[in-house]
Amino acid sequence: MEVGQKVKVVRLRDRLSSRNTAGKLGLVGTIKGFKITDGMGVGCVVKFDDNSATWFFEDELKVVQ
Repeated sequence: MEVGQKVKVVRLRDRLSSRNTAGKLGLVGTIKGFKITDGMGVGCVVKFDDNSATWFFEDELKVVQ
């Protein structure tokens, strides 16, 4: 995955998700950057059409063409 790619949120891992994060399931956004999640993983920061942004693990996202 690369910055600028369009991605769809396809699943959410078992983590403490806010209602806002759960509401992103099924939506398409643009990768704006990356975040070290726990010293072992990398998450993607995704920005959505409503100008909100949050991070997701790569396996929660699917690249859309």
